[in-house]
Amino acid sequence: MQNHSDRNSSVPLGQASGPLYSYTPGFADSLTSRGYSKVSMVNRLSLLRDLDQWMQQRRIVIEEFGEERILQFLRYRRKHDSKQRGDNATLRSLLKHLREAKVVPPSIFQPEMSSLEQLQASFAQHLREQRGLRPATLEQYLFHTRRFLSERFGKSALSLSELNAQDVVRCILRQARTISPHAARCMGKALRSLFRFLHQRGDIATNLAASVPSVAKRSLAGLPKYLSPQQVELVLKKSEQDDPTVQRDRTILLLLARLGLRAAEIVHMTLDDIDWEASELTIHGKGGHEDKLPLPKDVGRSLANYLKQLRPSCACRRVFIRSAAPHEGFSDSAAVDIVVQRALRRAGINPPTRGAHLFRHSLATQMLRNGASMSEIAKILRHQSERSTAIYAKVDLGALRSISHPWPGGAA
Repeated sequence: MQNHSDRNSSVPLGQASGPLYSYTPGFADSLTSRGYSKVSMVNRLSLLRDLDQWMQQRRIVIEEFGEERILQFLRYRRKHDSKQRGDNATLRSLLKHLREAKVVPPSIFQPEMSSLEQLQASFAQHLREQRGLRPATLEQYLFHTRRFLSERFGKSALSLSELNAQDVVRCILRQARTISPHAARCMGKALRSLFRFLHQRGDIATNLAASVPSVAKRSLAGLPKYLSPQQVELVLKKSEQDDPTVQRDRTILLLLARLGLRAAEIVHMTLDDIDWEASELTIHGKGGHEDKLPLPKDVGRSLANYLKQLRPSCACRRVFIRSAAPHEGFSDSAAVDIVVQRALRRAGINPPTRGAHLFRHSLATQMLRNGASMSEIAKILRHQSERSTAIYAKVDLGALRSISHPWPGGAA
């Protein structure tokens, strides 16, 4: 156990001397290393002083600190109108710190789970162990099935035996009006998997998987959304600013625009994936595939500048780190989509779609117009099937007009 002589004299602990007192300096150091500002530190340490005093008054020893104590303390603060946003996150971060230091024993507290949460936990275990789904796919399945069950039963307890084909069809038709065809197809797959699982467990008498309607998948329907080369360069130009976050974002934009990377590939890129001597990047793509791509000069310069001058100091091996504390890697692909959306606003461009894939489509379209073959585009985009690349043939409207037949009854 630490003693009071270990504490950091710069931490404003006041006169508190409860069970938490000796461990506050170490937690403060961990917050500092994760990039929290001085103002933020003051607020969090004030919370810890209140917690220390609360524990001392109730004769709670440090080994008894856990999830249940956190809930009790937050109720106390709420009752006294002193609870603030972020208190729960700070206290859980403290608990994690104390457990890692082996000051507090591992959790034995299990919060009461609703019937929906219990079903989701069992379904997730089935998807992992029996189906072998990847984490991202598993999350999609849980999202869609949770939405279906929540809409069907609301806050009531689940009565799975009451499910019928009409419930399924109504849900798919309702959601299909508000989500993309791709998302609707994902929802259909998730529900079929759920119904097979429920039927195997005996929760439903009839396997409702067959009642899930299929969502039409029109191959190569529509045109890919893309930016012109001039628009791409304008987005990059408007991101040439002194702001560290904007400079980080520009590096991400260059990877999207020059290499056509997917958002998830940028999120999961690590420092070990950069081979500076060979000027190559290792890309971890779909299905566990790994590819090596050349590192263009402008991308390499921007990446090197970000890593040397701008990237926050932290233990995380991800290349791109959150600007605000805690300094860690992006949580998911949505963070890269937000980077793109900010950049498009700076450039005053308002395309129909504003996600990271917009730059991937733009790169493929420009390559086609510069004379690249479909197989070359497929290789750069790392498509496992050239059918995925075929949609870009539709952007060459001039070539398509030259081979089209005249409309019957129209002008010759």
